Amino acid sequence: MPIANKSMTKPSTAAARSAKAAIKTATDKDAPLREDIRLLGRLLGDVLREQEGETVFAVVETIRQTAVRFRRESDAQAGADLDRMLKKLTGEQTISVVRAFSYFSHLANIAEDQHHIRRRRAHLLTGSAPQPGSIALALERLQAAGVSGDAVRDFLGEALISPVLTAHPTEVQRKSILDAEHAIAALLAERDRQLTPRELATNTELLRAKVATLWQTRMLRYDKLTVADEIENALSYYRITFLHELPGLYQDLEDALASRFPPPGRADATLPPFMQMGSWIGGDRDGNPNVNAGTMRHALERQSTAILDFYLEECHALGAELSISTLLVDISPALQTLADASPDTSPHRKDEPYRRALVGIYARLAATARQLGAGAVLRQEVAPAAPYASAAEFGAALQVLIDSLQSHHSAVLVKPRLAAIRRAAEIFGFHLATLDMRQSSDVHEQTLAELFARAGVNHDYAALDEAGKRRLLLAELAQPRLLYSPYLAYSDETASELEILRAAREIRRRYGARAIRNYIISHTETVSDLLEVMLLQKECGLRQADGDNVELMVIPLFETIPDLRNAAAIMDEWLALPLVRRQVTHQGALQEVMLGYSDSNKDGGFLTSNWELYKAETQLLALFADRGVKLRLFHGRGGTVGRGGGPSYEAILAQPAGTVNGQIRLTEQGEIIASKFSNPEIGRRNLELLAAATLEASLLPHAVAPKQAAQLGKFEAVMEDLSERAYRAYRALVYETPGFTDYFFAATPIAEIAELNLGSRPASRKASRRIEDLRAIPWGFSWGQCRLLLPGWYGFGSAVASWLEDGPGAASARLATLRAMLRQWPFFATLLSNMDMVLSKTDLAVASRYAGLVADKKLRKAVFQRILDEHERTVSCLARITGETERLAGNPLLARSIKNRFAYLDPLNHLQVELIKRHRAVAKEQEKIDARVHRGIHLSINGVAAGLRNTG
Repeated sequence: MPIANKSMTKPSTAAARSAKAAIKTATDKDAPLREDIRLLGRLLGDVLREQEGETVFAVVETIRQTAVRFRRESDAQAGADLDRMLKKLTGEQTISVVRAFSYFSHLANIAEDQHHIRRRRAHLLTGSAPQPGSIALALERLQAAGVSGDAVRDFLGEALISPVLTAHPTEVQRKSILDAEHAIAALLAERDRQLTPRELATNTELLRAKVATLWQTRMLRYDKLTVADEIENALSYYRITFLHELPGLYQDLEDALASRFPPPGRADATLPPFMQMGSWIGGDRDGNPNVNAGTMRHALERQSTAILDFYLEECHALGAELSISTLLVDISPALQTLADASPDTSPHRKDEPYRRALVGIYARLAATARQLGAGAVLRQEVAPAAPYASAAEFGAALQVLIDSLQSHHSAVLVKPRLAAIRRAAEIFGFHLATLDMRQSSDVHEQTLAELFARAGVNHDYAALDEAGKRRLLLAELAQPRLLYSPYLAYSDETASELEILRAAREIRRRYGARAIRNYIISHTETVSDLLEVMLLQKECGLRQADGDNVELMVIPLFETIPDLRNAAAIMDEWLALPLVRRQVTHQGALQEVMLGYSDSNKDGGFLTSNWELYKAETQLLALFADRGVKLRLFHGRGGTVGRGGGPSYEAILAQPAGTVNGQIRLTEQGEIIASKFSNPEIGRRNLELLAAATLEASLLPHAVAPKQAAQLGKFEAVMEDLSERAYRAYRALVYETPGFTDYFFAATPIAEIAELNLGSRPASRKASRRIEDLRAIPWGFSWGQCRLLLPGWYGFGSAVASWLEDGPGAASARLATLRAMLRQWPFFATLLSNMDMVLSKTDLAVASRYAGLVADKKLRKAVFQRILDEHERTVSCLARITGETERLAGNPLLARSIKNRFAYLDPLNHLQVELIKRHRAVAKEQEKIDARVHRGIHLSINGVAAGLRNTG
């Protein structure tokens, strides 16, 4: 897969290319992928030659060929040559080489995404059996299990599936880069059509232009990203994917239901909005001082503007399409009323009531947009009109059009556009996505401590024990009066917290109750942590005047290992409070609990984190069932496996039986958002995976025979033992090894990552070098950059090896138990599959180069050798359980993808190490930092992240 050839080859004719592809595809399904990568690599090479000159091009090509020889042929001499070449590069050459290999990673990602689309379309075109993760297969499995169509529809009527977009400091893509890559993807997709020779040549030239644009577009941000920037970045994914693809998914599901379970036999065949979008961007202030009441207001204003722009554009297009004349077709009285109320009085449209009605709808939408903060409307309306009071009122107007069309021989005109707009109004309202609020429990305690003290109620609230805090909080919640007084002065921190809650009340009134409805409490450790937020809501007008109910659901977030272990006990005490029971009843007998995958991993390691999450879920499920309350779990997953990442479909199916039950929210974070949703077809597929997995996990029978229950109990006992062993091994390295923190900060680019303008949130919660204070995201990101990915596997080998040696029974019998767990227990199978993927991206040779950055030779040798030993144990134990010695034996496409791109990652990693050495040497001498070196490090971080893909 060369970056370029010495001379440009003429594009083949469309017919020749199609014939060649057909022949190759018959025997090699990945041939089109390789062809696309070669094409993009060639174009990148041409641009490199044109922009940087033949000398730089020759340097890059030589490095590429040497890196490929080193990686694929295990040529030791090639490795030495590569090292020597990279060290001899000038400052400008270094930047060019880093940029070339970084952009190749980006282009390879585009080609792979297009190949996934190509293969999926091939399956559909050839009528292959439904694939796992598809709606079709989910419904087939439900029908085979005896689940009726009405049961599926009833289930979806009560369900909530909510992907929640979050902004985090590993999002290394600028929107300008994303836009250019989106254009390249569209042009690449076009080449799968039957193009004429001229069309193909034009396509190639346009691709060349877009690659040149990419090369000339600044990859890095000069200034730190603001919350407003993060909001705009997130909105771009709505325009690319969610606004069109989410309504389309509903239509697919309705069609599949009608086909699989004919006839519907009920009037409510249209599905309710069971899948809705969520967001943390602008509302998550845990550890982010840049989020406040102003960012919340700005987030909703921009979200509202985006969705109303979409409605305005779609209604304008619909007006052009619905040219129906009453001279030819009758209409409903309701539509006639809507048309008569329109400000459109043109005589040219007097017999076109649909168009006149849409002119009126457009005018009201324009007025709504201005009322909700839009600075400008896409097209000037015919005349002023009254704004809509709610999105439901707008939806009702669209329904008038639908009903009239369906009752007058025009139902065929509904689906192309009108049905999607109507569906979008239900899904997105005027708020687009529900904005979650999140803050740390200690901030709430500080805020209330000041309120209590200033009101003369209690002068040292923070010093009270848990029982004392509960008594005081419950007493205040029963009081009609407020603690806050407008005539007293408060600290800036307290004033800000109160203003944020007042802004939430204002936003709900302005944009609808769905705009903000969740308040998440980080570091929930006691019941008083939850009661504090209820009281703060009361103080800010978010408690209903005629009852005990607060408007925002109070949601605990359990993150660390101790918190996960205490989760069920805390929720038991919480649900036992009469005030809370009344609140839960008001919420539809439902309570949400959030589980954090990041800190639990940093706290206890990969295996223990996953096991403690599993146990917390099963304990919460049993408790909630006993209390008669429905449990909704919110999974705080990240991009890396160490932060709960991995395929969403498998992750949902691996949840403990009964814990999904139609209610699931999960975060989509960092560069994973771009990976999943920057292409509309891939975005649709990822949304379908969520829906299919939720249907299967919730509706397929979970009844377990006594023998199976006993087997599951045995498996869980083994996992408990393995977890304890893995926990000890992980903690012994990370928290008990003298000097480990110094090793981590030296052997990874954590310090350089903290300098990147990646996000609005600081890399650490506190100004310290303690691992405990470091955010889990840069922790995992740093291990990915140095190619160890330690949070995704460390401790497993020690746990399994020691259990096999000194566990109960013979070692062969214990190994047979682990193999049975792999075959029969989805949780364990998914655990090993994710770890297998992480190990496939781990490279000890590259990691050893980063270890060389540790100045203390004794510390370097001691820590790195322990990591090497554990890696060897882990790989050996995984092979003994699975019977596979090769990584990703069950996923050959991913295995080939990773293997092919490693040759292009090697130069980036090697150069990153060399640049870090130069950068730190200058910093140590307190000399002026070389801007080119600094830029090169940051570019290499971007390139490695793109090459590994799930690093955030």
